[in-house]
Formats: sequence, structure tokens, C-alpha cells
Amino acid sequence: MISQLVLATRNRGKIREIEALLRELPLRIISLDQLSAMTPVIEDQSTFSGNALKKATLVAAASGLPSLADDSGLAVTALGGRPGVHSARFAGPDADDAANNLLLLQELNGVPPEKRGAAFICALALVIPGGATYLIEESCTGRIAAAPRGGGGFGYDPLFIYNAGNLTFAQMSAAEKSLISHRGKALQRLKTLLVAGAP
Repeated sequence: MISQLVLATRNRGKIREIEALLRELPLRIISLDQLSAMTPVIEDQSTFSGNALKKATLVAAASGLPSLADDSGLAVTALGGRPGVHSARFAGPDADDAANNLLLLQELNGVPPEKRGAAFICALALVIPGGATYLIEESCTGRIAAAPRGGGGFGYDPLFIYNAGNLTFAQMSAAEKSLISHRGKALQRLKTLLVAGAP
């Protein structure tokens, strides 16, 4: 099993969730901020998997260390799958979570509850320099609330209601969310790979 892992992201919410789910493993987790100046990776691929692979590949090449990248986002049925791979910059290149959530609600204004279906999608790419590449994709289905609810999570969590209940991700504890979320399921599969010594 690998002993070090670079997380190819600067998203603090993603870093917290990944570290929490991998904390039981004998892994030294390294953030991009701990490495010498890394050129930001332009996420210009048309799929979550494509962006995750690009980020992990470039960071692994630059650092010489195993690298894990996550690309994830929200696909809303009534919006033809948008915001999709543009989820983080839905309201513009410098948009924050509040601006993205506000734009999503504006675009869904007047859409009835039964037509507000959505899915969170997560693609994880693990690249081992000189070794194997692993790609995992998971999703979680739900619907978009009429207004933000809850103070936890990040991104679109205050608007995403999990299908099996009536709570948004932002109303769940981190542990509850990790059991059913797109990223939680993908990380559990990655953890199984790492424990089995796949790399």
C-alpha cells in the first residue's frame, strides 16, 4: 500500500471529507499548499472523470508522488444536466457557494417540486507515478429544495435533498452525509482498493 498521497485540490470542503474518510489508513496526506508552487490545473474536460484524471496526472507528474483528484458537481434534470462540470463556477469564474446557489434557485424559479430532480456526481482519479491509474465514479440522487436549509457542508449541500428523506446534505452530520453521498461512496471504494494494496 502507498504511504503518501497528494490531494490534488485546494477546496477545503473536499479536503476535510477526504481526510475524514481516509484517516484510519496509514497514509500521510499532503495538500497542494504543502508543495512548492504548483501551477493551477485548468479544468477544461467535458466530463468529471476527464477533469479528475487530468488533475491527478499533472499533480503526480509534478510532485513525483501518488495523487488523488476529485471532480464532482451537480446535474439538474430540469436544466439539461447543468451546472455539471461547471458547478464550481456556475455563477462565474470567481463565484462563491452563495452565488452559485442563488443562480440555481433563480433558474429553477417556478419549477414544481416533482420536476426538480438532480444528482450529485463524483469522479475520483488516483495516479501512481510509474504505476497504475484508478478511476472511480459514484452518484447520489435527490432533488433541489425551494430555499437553502442547514448550516453544514459546502457547495450546493444546502439545496440538495437526499431522495430517501427530507433533509438536505447541509442538515446532516458529516458522518451521515458520508454514508450516502457521491463522494462518500467513491471514497469507500477507494479505501477498499488501498486496503487491498491495489497500488
